[in-house]
This record gives sequence, C-alpha cells and structure tokens, in this order.
Amino acid sequence: MLTANHVKQYRLMAGFSQKELASKTGIPRQTLSLIEKGTYNPSLKLCLNLCYVLNQTLDTVFWVEPS
Repeated sequence: MLTANHVKQYRLMAGFSQKELASKTGIPRQTLSLIEKGTYNPSLKLCLNLCYVLNQTLDTVFWVEPS
C-alpha cells in the first residue's frame, strides 16, 4: 500500500523547493518527488525527518483515514 501524504502542501507553505527540502533531509530530489506523488513509501525515520524540517507532526503530514 502506498502512503498518501501532504508533503508537497507543507513544503510549499514552508517556502522550500524540492531541492532545498531534499537537501535538508539528506535524500535525492527525485526521491522527494516520488514521495510527494505517493509512489514511494518512505521509512518512518525519513517521514520523521521530513516532519522535523517542515515543523509539522507526523499525523499532520502522513495521516490517512482508514478505508
């Protein structure tokens, strides 16, 4: 199951480009792009790193309602 998320929304609100956010979290920009598209499942550690840089909580950025 792929992870739906709000990474792009919060990245734009924070004023980061994909390149900037990727650099701050230590991942390639292409990986960040795939995460934003929902075609790559990041590890919990990477999810947390993204949240820390975006100054958001895990449930805010990655919460998905049960189906």
